[in-house]
Formats: sequence, structure tokens, C-alpha cells
Amino acid sequence: MNRLGFIFSSLLVALALASSMLFVVDQRQFGVVYALGQIKEVITEPGLNFKLPPPFQNVSYIDKRLLTLETSDTEPMLTAEKQRMVIDWYVRWRITDPTQYIRNVGLNEADGANQLNRVVRNAFQEEINKRTVKELLATKREDITAGVKAEVLDKVKGSKPWGVDVVDVRITRADYVDAITESVYRRMEAERKRVANELRSTGAAEGEKIRADADRQREVTVANAYRDAQKIKGEGDAEAARIYAEAFGRDPQFAQFYRSLDAYKASFNKKSDVMVVDPSSSEFFKAFRGGAGPAPAKK
Repeated sequence: MNRLGFIFSSLLVALALASSMLFVVDQRQFGVVYALGQIKEVITEPGLNFKLPPPFQNVSYIDKRLLTLETSDTEPMLTAEKQRMVIDWYVRWRITDPTQYIRNVGLNEADGANQLNRVVRNAFQEEINKRTVKELLATKREDITAGVKAEVLDKVKGSKPWGVDVVDVRITRADYVDAITESVYRRMEAERKRVANELRSTGAAEGEKIRADADRQREVTVANAYRDAQKIKGEGDAEAARIYAEAFGRDPQFAQFYRSLDAYKASFNKKSDVMVVDPSSSEFFKAFRGGAGPAPAKK
């Protein structure tokens, strides 16, 4: 029984020793083997690896993937015009040499991110100090990020290289500080209102001008039409008078009879019309008495 227990205990010790000597490096990581606090080996390829059991050798891992560092503060920066601007940015970076990184930066990715954040912010401050707001927002934005990237690379690859590579630098937002932004918005609103009022005034003036011109043209058109109508009416009346005169000149007795009928029509136009005269002595009713009939037609 004691022998069986000894064998079982020995197997457990052997398994524990083997597990402390074996380690797996993921394809997304570097494996760094330490021997008594010194870097013994850096493993860049994924797979199963061996080392001495602790405390003789230990292993730590560092991420080899592309990392993203984003701005973490909102402290404004001054442009060449002394305008206070808030800049949001991000940096894509990766660890390329774990040995240099551990010796000059730190033991994990957070140490590198903290130091890189300070370097990138200082580089942005230097670049923005040389640029105007217009260049920052539009015309020189790519030049600013290219200058920041070059300055950061010069820093991390200098006399004490960090063992990192900066792949990309981008500005995600560039804006005035809140107080200036509110003032700018108020000025923009006032300017837009001024332009809108100016356009309304111009439109109202143009509208009045168009309406006045339309009224003038209407009056001219109506006057011309009335003139033409009166002219045509006068010509028609003259022609009718000529025809009447020509017709009545041929038979004066018939003309007198016809005019008497017109007079009767005008006098007794309504049933309520009343005329008090003596028909026997009045020339007005001569046609009724038969004294003025149409003359016989000539043969």
C-alpha cells in the first residue's frame, strides 16, 4: 500500500514538473523566457515549447497584434492663430522587438500605450502650433498627421529604440472648446438670420415690382381694349345710322311710322307705366289712329 502511494505521489510530482516545463505560445503573442530576471529567449512562432521549471526560468507573453491607442484627454491645443482647439486622434501601433520593448518601455502593452500617448500628444501640439484653423480642418489635415507620425517614429526609433512600429495616425475630431463653439454657433445663427432677412426683403421688393408692373400692364391692356371697343362701337353705330338713313330716306312715311313704334316701345316698356294724354289731340298717338301708316310699295 505504501509502495502504491509512493508511485502515485511520484507521478503527480512528475506531472507537475512537466507542466511547469511546458508552455504554449499563441499565434497572437510573443513568448519571453526569463532566466533569473534576465531575458533568455524570445519565441515568435506559435507552438509548444520547453523551459526550466521555476524559479530557474519563467515565461511571460506580449501581444504581437496591431494595437489601437486613442486620445484620453480633452485638453485644448493652441493653433498658430492662438485658437484653442480640442483634438481627438487615434494611433495604430504594434510591438516588433519584445527585447527592446521590455528593456526600454515596460513589461506589458499598457506601459507602452502610456508612454506613446505622451509622445503623440506632444507631437500633435507641435504640429498644431504651426497650423491655422483652416489648415487643421481642411487643407493641411493629412500633412499634420504625416508630420505627427514622422515625429513619433523618430522618437520611438531613436537612440533608445522602443521596439515598436507606428503604422497609422489619424485625427477623428477637431473642434473649438465649448465656450468658443457656442459663440461661433451664435454668430453663424445671426449671420444666417441676416442673410434670410435680406433675401426676404429683396424678394418682397421684387414681388412689389412685379405686381406693380402687372397692374400697369393690366390697366394698359384694359384701356387699349376699351378704346378699341369704343372705336368699333362708334363705327358700328355710324354704319347703322347710315343704313337707317339710307333706308328711311327711301320712304319717309315708313320711317316716321317705325320711329313711332320705337317710341311706343320705350314709353310702355313695363306694365306699370302710365301716361295721361288725350289720344285724340296728341300727335304721339297718330300712328294708333291710322293717320300714319306705311306707304304702299311702288310698282
